[in-house]
Amino acid sequence: MSKKSDNPLLLLDNSNMTSLINEGEFKCTNMSFEEAREIIGMYDIDDILVCFNHPDIFNIIFNYIGIPKKDYTYKNIRNMRVHQDAIIFKLYTTQSETQPMIQIDGVEAKKIQNIYVYCQHITRLK
Repeated sequence: MSKKSDNPLLLLDNSNMTSLINEGEFKCTNMSFEEAREIIGMYDIDDILVCFNHPDIFNIIFNYIGIPKKDYTYKNIRNMRVHQDAIIFKLYTTQSETQPMIQIDGVEAKKIQNIYVYCQHITRLK
């Protein structure tokens, strides 16, 4: 069994990101899904904390982005520590330019939104 890190990797979403960066200096960079997978893969499961509980984010990162699905620990974090890293999964929703109607099991359904996700890496410097 590995020793837990003093600065575990935090996995964040739009809703809790702003509360974690309320003090200090930070560096934030956009990253590809491949880079997010590689960074998460460098950490032991005990050194990763999930700081969100939104089911849509879980579905996106595990089923669409390809992050390995593991039993990550959930923890509500209020502040990032100096030299701590986080990956933010940001959802961006736009209205659908087309709104096609489809039939599913005899019921009409209408597309109303497009949902996009992108990743950012953030580190607390001071």
